[in-house]
Amino acid sequence: MPHPAHAATPESWRTDEDPAPAASLPVPPDGSGMSAPAQPVRSETSDVDELLEAVDEAHARFGPIRRQLGIVQRAHRAAAALADQLRVGRTGAVTHIDPVTGLGQGGGEPRHSDQAGAMASRLAAELGVLGRQLTETVEQVERELDDVRGRAERLRLVPVASVLTTLHRAVHDASTVHNRRVVFEGCGGELRLDPHVLSQTSGALQHVVRNAVAHGIEPAEERLAAGKPADGHVTVTVTHRGKFAAFECRDDGRGFDLAAVRRTAEAQGLLSPGEPADSRALMAMLMRGGISTAASVTAVSGRGIGLDAVRDMAEQLGGDVSIDTTPGAGTRLELVVPLSLVSLHGLIVEAGGSLASVPLDAVETCLRMTGEEVAAAASAEVITHDGRVIPFLPLARALGGPAPAVKAAAVAVVVKAGPDIVAICVDRLLGTSVLIVRPLPELAPAGPVISGLSMDAEGNPRLVLDPHGLVAAGGRVTVARTGDPAALISAEDTTKERRPILVVDDSLTTRMLEQSILESAGYQVDLAASGEEGLERARYRSYALFLVDVDMPGIDGFTFVEQTRADPVLRETPAILVTSRSSAEDRRRGSDVGASAYVVKSEFDQEQLLDYIKGLVGAA
Repeated sequence: MPHPAHAATPESWRTDEDPAPAASLPVPPDGSGMSAPAQPVRSETSDVDELLEAVDEAHARFGPIRRQLGIVQRAHRAAAALADQLRVGRTGAVTHIDPVTGLGQGGGEPRHSDQAGAMASRLAAELGVLGRQLTETVEQVERELDDVRGRAERLRLVPVASVLTTLHRAVHDASTVHNRRVVFEGCGGELRLDPHVLSQTSGALQHVVRNAVAHGIEPAEERLAAGKPADGHVTVTVTHRGKFAAFECRDDGRGFDLAAVRRTAEAQGLLSPGEPADSRALMAMLMRGGISTAASVTAVSGRGIGLDAVRDMAEQLGGDVSIDTTPGAGTRLELVVPLSLVSLHGLIVEAGGSLASVPLDAVETCLRMTGEEVAAAASAEVITHDGRVIPFLPLARALGGPAPAVKAAAVAVVVKAGPDIVAICVDRLLGTSVLIVRPLPELAPAGPVISGLSMDAEGNPRLVLDPHGLVAAGGRVTVARTGDPAALISAEDTTKERRPILVVDDSLTTRMLEQSILESAGYQVDLAASGEEGLERARYRSYALFLVDVDMPGIDGFTFVEQTRADPVLRETPAILVTSRSSAEDRRRGSDVGASAYVVKSEFDQEQLLDYIKGLVGAA
């Protein structure tokens, strides 16, 4: 059990003393009002979500601006080179072409006036000032956007400590009513979770901790007689598990009185006299609700509504609840609910050209490996560390990429998930960062090793890995092998020569989703946030396919396709329209402008989209 020193809330509270924590709410004298779920923050978060989306979109817009800064810098260098030529003032045979400026350099006689040289020098100076000012402005705006995003994310997420404080007060009230001496310990208070998750779980967990005191913790005299400390302990630990948050409540009391549960179930006709029922079946009856072993009804227990409230809440959120009890030793209840957002520290890694994050609390250690060690581990699919044989999983392979090429060196990140462990092979470590983990869109083709997405400082999506999924994948990984190196080289060359697909969509979420689908299928992808940016990209790079949203400000998808069909260079590049419009008229318009396929988002089928693409440009 985690030591209370790890909690972000007060380490422990003696409930037979005045708790008076700073964050506690005043308790009514009669104990009323405590049955309502705690509301750690306002439940309406749509405004904050829209703000985060707007910040991410603004970040994405700075990519083209940074590329334009490069043009300004090249113009500055060209102007400086021209000024140098004018200052030298010589003509003659060109002996050298500057690869950056494109200007010829050579010897000769003076041919330019001092006035032209001065103008060129002034132009170079002004371009230099403009470049510096633009760079400083862009960097300042990006820093301010990062600050706004950080503040908004902190508003969107709530520390678990707020719920632990509420649970402490619930334990205090229950121990006062039942005359028990109880120490409450809260662990995981530093984790920040979605307020909806915390609001829903807080009320259910209050029922749990009250029942732990009312039905589990014995009076001090009884505990001493049983060889236990006089003070009972109730511990609530909150952990992040990939796509879920786990709330574990554990007490060291007497455990459930299964005989009393059986008698109550028989009295209520839920169980026939003498009918066999093990502890699991009896606990399942408790979960149905209406069964209480309390001798009397008090302000905090005895209504038989504790466990069924937890069950109902878990079902509403799409989660699960489980109970283990050991007579004389205590009870453990675990509530697991899905997350919408979570904040955690992550280790940033790179593998096969992709960046991903591993929750830092799941990282046991990192091991540097030579090329020979990597090759041997990949062949055996295991490594040995600290006397343990650990499954070896190349991360690039787990993410659906090709078999990684043999490298001179790599890093094995040893990841743990409960009692299980796996070593994932990555190219390098890039440091740690605080991550705001967002769930993947429902249509995203995420494998079990991916738990969500986070945004980097430039607004680009980054995969967040699930330790449990990595461990599971490590148990069944099979490394692809080939005995023909020439065939492998040929495949790599083919991949390099394949033209990418251009995704054009003004929604960052949709761009991320479509990029994930296409890259998972093996295609290279470029992104454009508007029809105008898409046309600009298409004029400077050859693409195999355009995947275009219809509803965009400025140039919409219909106009984009229409303009590419009219362009003699772009007209042969197929285009697929992806839109929420499903009317026959819109479908007809898509066909009229020259779209090769028309995909309606509400009827989205990932395999069908990939079939369209495969038919138009071939398999990846």
